Amino acid sequence: MIPTTFRSAVGAALTVAVSAVLLPASAASAAESAESKTRTVDSATTQSFGRIADAVLTERTAAIVDGRSARRAAPQSAGTVRLSAALARVENTAVSSLGKRKARLAALGEAYTAADTKTTVNKTRITGSRAIVQVTENTTLRYKKIRGDEPATTGFEAHHELSFALAQGGKWELTGMRSTDDGPVAINEPQTATVTSAVALPNAKPAATARPSRPQAKPPGTAGYNYKAMAAYAEKYWKNYNPAYRKFNDAGGDCTNFISQALKAGGWKHDSGVYSDYRNWWYDSSYQTLSWVGANEWSWFTLGSKRATNLSNVYHMGVGDVMQMDFDRDGSKDHTMMTTYRSSSGVPYLTYHSVNTYRKSVASIVASNPRALYYAYRT
Repeated sequence: MIPTTFRSAVGAALTVAVSAVLLPASAASAAESAESKTRTVDSATTQSFGRIADAVLTERTAAIVDGRSARRAAPQSAGTVRLSAALARVENTAVSSLGKRKARLAALGEAYTAADTKTTVNKTRITGSRAIVQVTENTTLRYKKIRGDEPATTGFEAHHELSFALAQGGKWELTGMRSTDDGPVAINEPQTATVTSAVALPNAKPAATARPSRPQAKPPGTAGYNYKAMAAYAEKYWKNYNPAYRKFNDAGGDCTNFISQALKAGGWKHDSGVYSDYRNWWYDSSYQTLSWVGANEWSWFTLGSKRATNLSNVYHMGVGDVMQMDFDRDGSKDHTMMTTYRSSSGVPYLTYHSVNTYRKSVASIVASNPRALYYAYRT
């Protein structure tokens, strides 16, 4: 594995054809046949894989930036590494759908004036004529000052898996690209999930997502918790994880574990008992309750212990309040996040793990996931 980083400013390099930044596989790989079980990964191959990932992700980001219009050059000749014709069609559709997302955001009063994307190759595995490449994307977007009280930026860290095939002439083609993260889709990630029918929820009540005419401020000092400390913790560790806690990214997602940490930093106390009983909530050096790491169990504990109540609208959330999502409306909550900033005009901004994200507005979350169910909790 050869870590390689690529950086793109949206609008600066989008007119460059993909072929201009990619190298022929024949010059990048060891001289082994496509039928070999294993091919050698060298730095040139790693660079070519990373650059095409950077080009695709940068173009997606450009589609949601105000005043930008992303266009991809047609798939290049056999003399270059390129997108496959099928994936080029898929990406064209994806960019078009992101343009519609930008329009939905504009209707909600949000836009971005600039963005920056950096892509890092983490791992490359080549077997015969196939290659699987893991990359990390770091994107920062600058909020347009529409109301004047927006934070300066939002950012996220996302992870993707790329599939390559060796085409005729020994050249690589990118044939597939998928997100490997749990949680809400990133703002530049096309929505492809299917939706099942809704199931009635016996506990938490779904919250409305339309912005109310009058913002509802959070009462100060509720339950004696330190909400500024909760937000400060989340914004400190949204990307660089606190080494004092275990990670659960590879065990269902780290989102609820992260929010439990932030709540504890703000004054939530352990409630001892059996780890599998949702009525208990604790973490120690060797284990933790299901309610600490599980989205549904956290909701059951929180409402049952009266540490929080449901809010009727996601825009009623204040700093330290929590939002959960049910992506496919099947009655099971899939993701947990915390409000760490609230604008004076009443827009909550959320920070969370999986995808690691800083101050993402509730408007952009709803615009990107319009079919999800949302749950808001006053902590």
